[in-house]
Amino acid sequence: MTDPAPATPALAETGAVLQPLWVRVMHWINAAALLAMIMSGWQIYNAAPLFDFQFSRTITLGGWLGGGLLWHFAAMWVLVINGVLYVMLGFATGRFRRRLWPITLSGVVSDLSQAIRLRLSHDDLGRYNSVQKLLYVGVLLVGLVSVASGLAIWKPVQFQTLTSLLGGYDAARYVHFFAMSAIVAFSAIHIVLAALVPKALRAMIIGR
Repeated sequence: MTDPAPATPALAETGAVLQPLWVRVMHWINAAALLAMIMSGWQIYNAAPLFDFQFSRTITLGGWLGGGLLWHFAAMWVLVINGVLYVMLGFATGRFRRRLWPITLSGVVSDLSQAIRLRLSHDDLGRYNSVQKLLYVGVLLVGLVSVASGLAIWKPVQFQTLTSLLGGYDAARYVHFFAMSAIVAFSAIHIVLAALVPKALRAMIIGR
């Protein structure tokens, strides 16, 4: 299975495939599973808050601690399996190499400066700018931290070495919370950018 070469503006205008089918399917599975994990995670958090606030019941999933745990574990398996397959295909097809490499400090600074001044071009949907590359790589790494800290919380005895590396059970809860917060922040930015560039959203739905 091969991923098409990055599109140019001209190719985008002629209806070339910007997002292959496997990317689109896995993207929306990830989105659904991630939403279920976040909302059920907030339900679990409410049962034993780390800070002096709780999440509104209107944005939680499960109704109670037991229900939240059931949803969280069910969505976890979907997200992990789909995520592993996505990463494997990303490397196997060369998509990650073409889309996420290279990342340079000068490129990030330049693109961030243009984005702040609202001058960053979105014409070439087949090419990620340096800020996007950094965010995508960062969220993949944060995802690994989230999985590791989640395992430490779920099975602290069975994964006692991992739990110890994270500073113990209580510390692992904080690591998991902040990893989740980073993923939520990334998702919010991702949604805003999709709304600002409707062509990108359309490409993730129909591929063109």
